[in-house]
Amino acid sequence: MTEAAVAVEGVLRELEPSVERLLARHLEAARDWLPHRYVPWGAGRDYDGPLGGTAWAPEQSALPRAVQDALIVNLLTEDNLPGYHFEIATRFGRDGAWGAWVHRWTAEEDRHAAVLRAYVHARRAVDPVALEELRMRHVGTGFRSDLPTPLHSLAYVTVQELATRQAHRNAGAACPDAAGQTLMARIAADENLHMLFYRDLFADALALFPDAALTALADVLDGFAMPGATIPGFRAKAARIAAAGIYNVDVHREHVVAPLLRTLKVATLPGLGPAGERARDRLGLHLERLGARAARARELFARMNAGTRTSVGTGTGTNTRPNTGTIIGTDSDRNTAVAAVRAREAQA
Repeated sequence: MTEAAVAVEGVLRELEPSVERLLARHLEAARDWLPHRYVPWGAGRDYDGPLGGTAWAPEQSALPRAVQDALIVNLLTEDNLPGYHFEIATRFGRDGAWGAWVHRWTAEEDRHAAVLRAYVHARRAVDPVALEELRMRHVGTGFRSDLPTPLHSLAYVTVQELATRQAHRNAGAACPDAAGQTLMARIAADENLHMLFYRDLFADALALFPDAALTALADVLDGFAMPGATIPGFRAKAARIAAAGIYNVDVHREHVVAPLLRTLKVATLPGLGPAGERARDRLGLHLERLGARAARARELFARMNAGTRTSVGTGTGTNTRPNTGTIIGTDSDRNTAVAAVRAREAQA
């Protein structure tokens, strides 16, 4: 066995008691729910094709374009579950407590794609033909993270589950349909429990491997992108989603990165060596950069829009505030902000 393999096995073995404890807590807190009860079946009608129904047309959707985009991105992200399961099972294992968690998580996540698709079809919320074409292309590419260590993988899912919770929650808050609001809140509740599992497991990893775990977290946040970033046409959809305030730099900073670092007590984490201290400094700088990006985006939108607009923003309800950039990616702030404005103008 190579030295790297020994190190991986050691991390997984040391964390397994925590996985067992947190899985037991999760099973006690989780409440099974029935997806079919959240779908407005009475609103559904046959589509064109073998059943001879009515083809979809854009005017059939009562949802704003940005909410349609958010539902499509959220649904296609959930659709790629086979790739995520393979990735996590390969990295964490399929036996013992790790395997039990991976399979339970997969079973719970599988509900999300099924119920989201049923909802958008029943409500005729999005183009079903385009949706299926995107699903085939996106799922056909699979998912691969290429993260170097189990601690990096654990850091990624910790951040990603919190970001996913916020994305579902804010999509629901922006949705004018009561059934959609209820459904997205239900899915967000699942994602919150998944986030708590990974966050508290990562806290234990920080206690056991402070330097390596904090370095992994800094690496992940520096290059973070949502797993749906490979969806065809993601860039334009992300710009419209950001323009609506459903998920943008401010949301990412204020509801994902900052609370995560605060809960993990990164600023006061004891026992760090030189590598851990460097990682802590990087995390502080990363938070500052996110704040600067959001401020520049607000300033740019204020100039381009000559005022404020209605947006979801914080995810706690509808409020009025300037836009604050697009979903985390690699474009410059100005380019992403301009793209969001153009997308908004095209929607108007």
